Amino acid sequence: MFKKYYEMLLRQLSVDFNCTPEDLRAKENIITVSEPKEGRRSYSPGKPFLQMVTLGRNTVIMADECMHGFLRGFARDAEGHRLFEFDYLAKLNEELAKYGYHMNPTHHMFLPDRNIEDDERFQVKWFYGSDIDRFYGDPRFPNAIAFPVPCPVRPDRIAAVAVEGDNIMGMTGCSEDAPHWQQIGIDVLPQYRSKGIGSYLVSLLRNRIIGMGDVPFYGTAAANIMSQNIAFNSGFRPAWVETEAVKNGE
Repeated sequence: MFKKYYEMLLRQLSVDFNCTPEDLRAKENIITVSEPKEGRRSYSPGKPFLQMVTLGRNTVIMADECMHGFLRGFARDAEGHRLFEFDYLAKLNEELAKYGYHMNPTHHMFLPDRNIEDDERFQVKWFYGSDIDRFYGDPRFPNAIAFPVPCPVRPDRIAAVAVEGDNIMGMTGCSEDAPHWQQIGIDVLPQYRSKGIGSYLVSLLRNRIIGMGDVPFYGTAAANIMSQNIAFNSGFRPAWVETEAVKNGE
């Protein structure tokens, strides 16, 4: 299963980072020109100033050409994955400050790895498309769906809500970040945590996305161990790490 989605990932990342699939598996680090290609995943408006990605070997950096002179020296002799360590990111941050940008935190991304069977441990209600609108602005769900308002660039497609009577215990949702690429998010209310609700909901949604013929993926922060455990328990495994520069004040 993972191999199938990994090959699809190489094709998607080559669009996102204006490179080739081979570049993503090269021995040396690769620097490309920033270009917002059709079909890319977009998390910031306009042309990206700098984005970088590693699948564990080299790193591909897509950046505005004004950064290329610095980046060639920055990345020349470094092991690709080490460019995501603090010392390197701090140096990159110093250079970006000259242009009014700073680095975002790193995003640790997961793809499906194994089959997970559905069961009926909790009562679940499903919502699609505009049916999700009722939940926007609800502070309980900042991760499962766009918050506080819908995002037209990455529309929410499906939400699954675990309920106990009239009470919501948790919600998972997916946004279509690129054509047929559905990113899953999860929120479990504090009083219902450590009961397996998060993993259960994410597994259900993951299976439904796969059944649609789309690609489910999951992202979290390096130190968010609880979220990473949900990914592992829901049949995901680590696949890539990425980050980007954003304008100061954003």
